[in-house]
Amino acid sequence: MTSISDKKVYKFGNGSAEADRSMRDLLGGKGANLAEMSSIGLPVPPGFTISTESCRYYTESGGKWPDGLEEQVADGIRHLEETLDLKLGDPERPLLVSVRSGAAVSMPGMMDTVLNLGINDDVARGLARKTGNQKFAFDAYRRFIDMFGNVVMGVPHLRFERALEAVKEEAGVESDVDLDAEHLKDLVGRYKAIYRKYTGFMFPTDPQEQLRLSINAVFSSWDSERANKYRRINQIKGLIGTAVNVQAMVFGDMGETSGTGVCFTRNPSTGEHKLYGEYLIDAQGEDVVAGIRTPENISKLKEQLPEAYDELVHWTQKLEEHYQNMQDIEFTIQEGRLFILQTRNGKRTGTAAVKIAVDMVSEGLVSRRTAVEKLVEPRHLDQLMHPRFRNPKEFQDQVIGKGLPASPGAAVGQAVFSAVEAEKAQEDGRKVILIRIETSPEDVGGMDAAQGILTSRGGMTSHAAVVARGWGKPCVAGCGDIVVNYESGSFTNGHVTIKEGDWISIDGSTGQVIRGQQTLVPPKMGGDFDTFMQWVAEFQDMGVRTNADTPQDAERARTLGAVGIGLCRTEHMFFEGDRIIPMREMIMATSEEERRKALDQLLPFQKDDFTGIFRAMDGYPVTIRLLDPPLHEFLPHEEEGQKELAEALGINVEQVVAKVEALEELNPMLGHRGCRLGVTYPEITEMQTRAIIEAAVELQSEGVKVLPEIMVPLIGTVQEFENQKSVIQETAERVFAEKGSRIDYLVGTMIEIPRAALTADEVAREADFFSFGTNDLTQMTFGYSRDDAGRFLPEYVDRKILEEDPFQSIDIRGVGQLVKMGTSLGRSVKEDLKVGICGEHGGDPASVSFCYDVGMNYVSCSPFRVPIARLAAAQSRLTKEPADEAVAA
Repeated sequence: MTSISDKKVYKFGNGSAEADRSMRDLLGGKGANLAEMSSIGLPVPPGFTISTESCRYYTESGGKWPDGLEEQVADGIRHLEETLDLKLGDPERPLLVSVRSGAAVSMPGMMDTVLNLGINDDVARGLARKTGNQKFAFDAYRRFIDMFGNVVMGVPHLRFERALEAVKEEAGVESDVDLDAEHLKDLVGRYKAIYRKYTGFMFPTDPQEQLRLSINAVFSSWDSERANKYRRINQIKGLIGTAVNVQAMVFGDMGETSGTGVCFTRNPSTGEHKLYGEYLIDAQGEDVVAGIRTPENISKLKEQLPEAYDELVHWTQKLEEHYQNMQDIEFTIQEGRLFILQTRNGKRTGTAAVKIAVDMVSEGLVSRRTAVEKLVEPRHLDQLMHPRFRNPKEFQDQVIGKGLPASPGAAVGQAVFSAVEAEKAQEDGRKVILIRIETSPEDVGGMDAAQGILTSRGGMTSHAAVVARGWGKPCVAGCGDIVVNYESGSFTNGHVTIKEGDWISIDGSTGQVIRGQQTLVPPKMGGDFDTFMQWVAEFQDMGVRTNADTPQDAERARTLGAVGIGLCRTEHMFFEGDRIIPMREMIMATSEEERRKALDQLLPFQKDDFTGIFRAMDGYPVTIRLLDPPLHEFLPHEEEGQKELAEALGINVEQVVAKVEALEELNPMLGHRGCRLGVTYPEITEMQTRAIIEAAVELQSEGVKVLPEIMVPLIGTVQEFENQKSVIQETAERVFAEKGSRIDYLVGTMIEIPRAALTADEVAREADFFSFGTNDLTQMTFGYSRDDAGRFLPEYVDRKILEEDPFQSIDIRGVGQLVKMGTSLGRSVKEDLKVGICGEHGGDPASVSFCYDVGMNYVSCSPFRVPIARLAAAQSRLTKEPADEAVAA
């Protein structure tokens, strides 16, 4: 059993507290903020907070309380009774309390709450006498039975709701507030009967029993399915449990001078500096979000309760200044008196986050450092980079499947099931979604032509996912809810069938597949974004490069702040236009002479590619990976394509079929690919090197500053690297002699096989740089096929076998150790060895932070993730440096 502190309960109220906001890990965000607000003089109802350690103990012990908790809870109740001169369970001086959850990271609505605890028949009558308001007293009673029954005992809320509707119908009223005291007394009786029928027990009248059971329910809600799912979706890790906040009730349902609401100190959608929120008069907190009554805009409160409104504005401004962040605040007004029940940093859109950060700096509320470190999250920038749907709530009933959110953004188009059809549609001016079981390099033309990509198979680093992210194209991968049928040109989820030409929409940020043509909204960028990214640059001391295969991608990434290309994949270039024919001719060749002849045809294409990319990245390094995929990927596997190739090359189709079969491998990802191709066919390495060096030398003569870095893929031994390095250097020297000019260049390698990381000191003696290819390194370390692991990895995460998908965020304990070891070994023999990462992890904020800790020179990611990686890099630095050591701002 994990150890637990002696002190388990922390009291607050009456202008003092036993804790402060720094204790959020122990007391949760809500508990820490209640203590903080109480200490600085806000009108906070008194209460106490039970620690998250107690929740962990309860979970680990199978539902037992730790020693001392019962006594400390009793002391907490005495604190409330003495502060307010009330007593729990006393009809003459009734104390009612709320019991709420509160983890260190906000999880709104995911865990449980009970209000009006402490009420029973005698207390309800006493409350009615004391307030002179029977309606209020019995409304509080029926609400408590509903919440306690549902939250604590599992009675479906719908059963209580049906009883309420029946009473309203009998009374001839439309709204809850129109029921009188007698109706509510009747409803209390009906609720008790429902409770007894469902649970088999009488409703508990002892407030101490009510309290213990409610605390248990909040503890248990920490491990509920919805809470676990929320943490998984939002990648919330490292928390030990929820705190429990027990607080004196204040009542917004005591008539026309009472009310309750929620407000934000700024607009959470747009960032506008204006109080934003809703409230209800004569209501309790859950009424605002339940939709039973339509809330009023917060601005109208100034007309109805002007003094309370002015006080609310005063405290919202103070809270924003105190926390130096936009606040989400819950409040209640009881007979004209304002109480603040909660404050927390408000959740916001990407657009709002950037505007709020820039505005707060210009207003003098925060420094540029604080704006970069705390006010904008990397995911906010992710939202800004891609189109999105206008209002996802509009189409929830049209969702027909859900897969992996492989590439953010929203896309709308007509369904097509082949790359050829996608390209034809583009020529005809039609927008389409390309739907494949899985994609291959042969599909790149159609992928480029499509608005978005949907696959029924594959993971977050599958071909479809990697290419789509590189292009900033929305993609939903591994959607196991659908079955794709190429023959009929359709897919189905078992209920709905989508045929070729039908309109569908996909959301690459959520993984949703939606029927029909949904409305898109363009990404919002502009002045605030540019200003904020300039501040990011002030604090960023680790470079961010991009993975780019075209001049267009390179230019796009450069405008977003990329300082080079960390991965230029050459294989995609061979599928463009007519290039595939000489590429296939080279593969079909039966002699070196024939291969060289075909490669001579490819040389000018490769040279033009590199010329465009070097020109776009003038002054910045460009890392070019030599040919990596197995050769069979470039050959047609369908009968029609094989016939076309045979005709183009003037050979019979049997020869093509025989070659395809000869190149077939049981495990191609571990087969004849990467540097192994260059060792077997050095003429391929020669051609690619010549194209790189010729382009560089010629551009240098034009005044373009070219910094080529040639990268050998998939080495497992230093001998493989030495073999390829020799070919590269000999080819480069020939070009220099022919051109009468030289350029500086580097020769390095991808570290993507575990053995290369383990022997990195040997490799570093020969290599100028390392770039960790963490996609393959993860695949080979875990023994997972990255294209097939999507079938079981979600279940692994659900069952907590894995904390998260290792293809999405780097596995620090396993793969990360190889990265650390490889970097350390490499720099042990070459202190200034340049080290980077070029797998898809380079755009994941948590992975970027890990790379910063390792001491990498740069990370490289897809163009549209460059701002995200830049912010993550800056925040990694700022969280590890005291304010006076970072760049002053």
